[in-house]
Amino acid sequence: MVSSLLIANRGEIACRIIRTARSLGIRTVAVFSDADADAPHVHQADQAVWIGPSPARESYLDGNRVIEAARRTGAEAIHPGYGFLSENADFADACAAAGITFVGPPASAMRAMGGKSTAKAIMADAGVPILPGYHGDGQDDALLSAEADRVGYPIMLKASAGGGGKGMRVVRDAEAFPAALGGARREAVAAFGDDRMLIERYLDHPRHVEVQVFADSHGGCIHLFERDCSIQRRHQKVAEEAPAPDLPPAVREAMGAAAVAAAKAIGYVGAGTVEFLYAPDSGEFFFMEMNTRLQVEHPVTEAVTGVDLVAWQLRIAAGEALPCVQDDIRLDGHAVEVRLYAEDPDAGFLPSTGRLTHFSMPEREVGIRVDSGVDAGSVISVHYDPMIAKIIAHGPDRATALRRLGRALEKTEVAGPATNAAFLRRIVTHPAFAAGAIETGFIEKHTADLLPERRLPGLPTLGAAVAGVLADRAAKAARQAGSSADPWSPWGDAGGWRLNGEGEERIAFRSGEVLLAVTLRYLRDGCILLTSDGIEARLAYRVDDDGMLSLGIDGVWRRVRVALDGLAVTVFDSGEIQRLSLVDPIADADRDAVGGKLVAPMPGRVVALHVAVGDSVKKGVALIVIEAMKMEHTILAPADGAVTGLPFGVGDQVEEGAELVGFESGSPEEDASA
Repeated sequence: MVSSLLIANRGEIACRIIRTARSLGIRTVAVFSDADADAPHVHQADQAVWIGPSPARESYLDGNRVIEAARRTGAEAIHPGYGFLSENADFADACAAAGITFVGPPASAMRAMGGKSTAKAIMADAGVPILPGYHGDGQDDALLSAEADRVGYPIMLKASAGGGGKGMRVVRDAEAFPAALGGARREAVAAFGDDRMLIERYLDHPRHVEVQVFADSHGGCIHLFERDCSIQRRHQKVAEEAPAPDLPPAVREAMGAAAVAAAKAIGYVGAGTVEFLYAPDSGEFFFMEMNTRLQVEHPVTEAVTGVDLVAWQLRIAAGEALPCVQDDIRLDGHAVEVRLYAEDPDAGFLPSTGRLTHFSMPEREVGIRVDSGVDAGSVISVHYDPMIAKIIAHGPDRATALRRLGRALEKTEVAGPATNAAFLRRIVTHPAFAAGAIETGFIEKHTADLLPERRLPGLPTLGAAVAGVLADRAAKAARQAGSSADPWSPWGDAGGWRLNGEGEERIAFRSGEVLLAVTLRYLRDGCILLTSDGIEARLAYRVDDDGMLSLGIDGVWRRVRVALDGLAVTVFDSGEIQRLSLVDPIADADRDAVGGKLVAPMPGRVVALHVAVGDSVKKGVALIVIEAMKMEHTILAPADGAVTGLPFGVGDQVEEGAELVGFESGSPEEDASA
């Protein structure tokens, strides 16, 4: 076993590897970019080395800088985590040339599986079932279009060197093929530096089931059962569980055997995952790809097998044999994981950046594990994947695990950037999910339930927001006065209180573009009469020892959390999250609404322009494409109209809120007749 380990990664996976290394008595070295100078993984490691500017290509993806950091600190091994350099065969070779142990498979195995086309051919020779498709070297656009016609629509375009949903497009007819190919190529180059594509027959309602394999350098190879990763959005996993629900024992056995055969066919060593598409109606399964690294969702396998996969990785990399044989691996209960992202489901899941002004996770709940690489004050940067944490629930059965996970998501509190926490809770508490009716189209099928129409905040939310503002104001007033009185009492704030009679004041919030005016009348009995848009209620509140608000509305009490940061007010109420802004009357008078401008939803880089100044366009036509956080975002025409300006060109960097397209609404025919 090595005595020192450099982790060539960041965020939650770096923290998770450090945790296991520490338990084995291994000294750890973190690497960091400018953006991560104060990140948790930097503080948790025994040493930390700066390796470059914030962009990943100039830091975490620069293998030479990583190896130099290992040399400078005397690290004997490098663990790449997942993403970045984890499946880079050249980096693995460079580690070997430098005399540093690479905690991963041989470079030859990575090369065999790194190109999806090559991988399909190897799997076919090994007797592993594969989907019909095109996996050839020819990459001419016309050739790929002809191959798509041959395979038959619908087809899936995939980046040959890709993974994680990047460079993937479902194409349902020949007319849509050229635009889809262009977008997939651009995304593949941005993510992997390689625009080669492969084509596969697309199955409309399959399940995504993957098998965890482990092999040593002595010929041993086993699997640790499967995970179901069918809950996906844009081909990226949202929730994963182990074992796969309702998987027939014969299919489980055959799939496990196929995964082991796949690993043996390429001389695999270490942890890997063989991914399959499974058709429940026929019982068939087809090889998709092999990930030659540790997976994001590995904690659910650890939960149901009791195995520390990172510890096994380190032991296998040190030349040890597997500690057990296949028959020794047993399943214990059920585990489910969800990925908490900084993204806004109400805005098309756009990634959300900014500082975490409030961060509280349910880490002490029974059966709950939280893997995170951030804390309060951390900044979600535009430079990296916006995952905040993974929340994993384990129980003796699936129903218990889901109940625990639903409860944990109710207690997940993140303010600052928008998150998908409420969306995740709706998934794991959905009746169809509970019944095991899962497939890769689950989110699209149940969109109305999972993404209900955004509604104006109701009375409980307004009451909580008001109580939070008043409590915060009272606490500040008490601190300024040096009072020893209870700072959370409304009597500690002059506010609208009157010595003789009932005082009154107004507070206003914004929800999106809607102004919500609230009138407060302070009653003699200590309650507040709250009036908003003709609705009236008696409000009472207190702040409990744990910082939660106990909120009483017309005699009905509930516990909520209110997080304030400047004018931002976030209400956490039983798993639902409402984001409001407190209106500053002076600033609001000068508020410059974006109106109909087509603006950048986040910082990014322009990668494509589909129009020119003066073009007349129809509603819904693609105008401009920006790339941010490794994903493309297309700006569409909001109505029929004309392009009046294009301030940016391809390759330009844009800031959030920058006007991307000058646009004038109106029918071209109407303009001509005028």
